[in-house]
Amino acid sequence: MDDRLSREEVSALVGPADDEVLTEILKLGVNRTELTEAYAWLENGEVLSKDGRHPPSGRVARLIEILQACDEDLSEAPKP
Repeated sequence: MDDRLSREEVSALVGPADDEVLTEILKLGVNRTELTEAYAWLENGEVLSKDGRHPPSGRVARLIEILQACDEDLSEAPKP
């Protein structure tokens, strides 16, 4: 069974993101668990490190990079 997320699922979970970001995430072939882990590290990385968890690697680490860049792009965009 293929548990990779679809474009619609990624879009719903990630929120506002351009097509390039969605395509990058889809190329990784991430699943819901990996996306959840990436968001946990983005939100609570310091706490997770203190709990003795090792920083993510592989697809989750790359996903974190993509999401951080997307978040920075959104925060730098002019507000309507």
